[in-house]
Amino acid sequence: MDLTGKFLIAMPAMGDPRFERSVILVCSHSDEGSMGLIVNKPMPDLNFSRLLDQIGIAHGDSVAPIQIQYGGPVEPGRGFVLHGDSWQSAAGTMKVPGGLAMTATQDVLEALARGAGPAQAFLALGYAGWGPGQLESEILRNDWLTADAAPDLVFGSDQGAKWAAALATLKIDPLTLSSTAGRA
Repeated sequence: MDLTGKFLIAMPAMGDPRFERSVILVCSHSDEGSMGLIVNKPMPDLNFSRLLDQIGIAHGDSVAPIQIQYGGPVEPGRGFVLHGDSWQSAAGTMKVPGGLAMTATQDVLEALARGAGPAQAFLALGYAGWGPGQLESEILRNDWLTADAAPDLVFGSDQGAKWAAALATLKIDPLTLSSTAGRA
């Protein structure tokens, strides 16, 4: 089972508060482990132009207001730009199925600062990571539902509605989910 390009949707019984009501885009999944970015946890106290100032990237006053997200608990000081796959970095962009891509090099930030970067993008600080077999074990334990990723949901502006919207892609009403897992 390859989950690359799929959503992980946290179940109500998720025991880890860092992932409560999270929607994660799985960017890479293999026998060696998995890596993904949370797409619905904005960091409202961070401002993209101030972040550019802090890391020394020149920009004009009209720099696009790129959303900064909490991407996950692993390496929270590291940035990843999730964007549409029509833009590619010369230094390396990882394609994600479904018309998405992820770039973790400074040139994407420089391009965004100049207004020349990807048309749709957000910056995630940190990522969610799993060792070999760990994600599959969590799915079997009913921690996560899986669904096809939807780029319009990934880049949508209503952060609070993304979890319910991701569930709706599976035709699931959040009110019908139980916080207790079981086996038949």
